[in-house]
Amino acid sequence: MAQYVMLLKFTDQGIRNVKDTTKRAAAFSEVASKMGGKLNTILWTLGQHDLVSMVEAPNDETIAAIAISLGKLGNISVQTLRGFTSNEMGGILKKVG
Repeated sequence: MAQYVMLLKFTDQGIRNVKDTTKRAAAFSEVASKMGGKLNTILWTLGQHDLVSMVEAPNDETIAAIAISLGKLGNISVQTLRGFTSNEMGGILKKVG
């Protein structure tokens, strides 16, 4: 499965209800699983983003559906980055020549 980094930031609603953030993280894991993905890691962070997560999904469409499902709840804004393993990057570099 492909790996994705999701950078999450609390919305006004999300920070007002921050006491529920760990419950929402558990719900995030369930949503990802139901859609065929897997939440591997979620970290609460300091700095520009409030949370960072690592999610596996079979394709871009699945991760997009996961991100939209999370965002429509109104607690976070989501930025998703596709990540590549060392082996995947090796394959990419072979195509470069």
